[in-house]
Amino acid sequence: MQAGDHNAELAETLLGRSYDVLTPVQRSVIDLIATESPSGLSPELSGDDRTFWQRLADSIAAVGGSWRFIFSFLGILIAWVTWNALTKKLAFDPYPFIFLNLVMSMIAALQAPVIMMSQNRAAARDRMNAEHDYVVNLRAELEIMHLHDKLDALRNQELVEVIRAQTETLNLLKHDIAALKARRGWSRMASLEA
Repeated sequence: MQAGDHNAELAETLLGRSYDVLTPVQRSVIDLIATESPSGLSPELSGDDRTFWQRLADSIAAVGGSWRFIFSFLGILIAWVTWNALTKKLAFDPYPFIFLNLVMSMIAALQAPVIMMSQNRAAARDRMNAEHDYVVNLRAELEIMHLHDKLDALRNQELVEVIRAQTETLNLLKHDIAALKARRGWSRMASLEA
């Protein structure tokens, strides 16, 4: 049987659909089952192919989304406001802290797109992980169905063999009973004649 025929048969048996109408993911699962290959981790998930700027964005997002950053930034804000409120002559940003407002706006303007880039990459990676999980789960389910079919076929074959053996035994018993009846009948007739 050719590989294409085997794949088409597996698709019909396991999914109840023609191989041609399956989605690419379903086809890949049928192909993995047909070749009995392991469902390895896709290269996109196993390697780190991020550029320097993408790694930098991920690092900034990791720092910017941490409690350490929040508490550090809060400490800097408190120190900034305290210094400029208490030291009127040495204050570099007196009340209403216009320079502080500018610095915070610039940080937010730069940090937000960097975090968004990192989140977009994380979402794409999560989609790939979900697709890989789907392939593994679908394959496991189909393999289990395939094993059930094989076990059912073996059980049916075993039942046929048991029935055949029982039929042969019954035929032998019938033959033995008939022989015994014939002998008894012969011996009765012999005793009656005597």
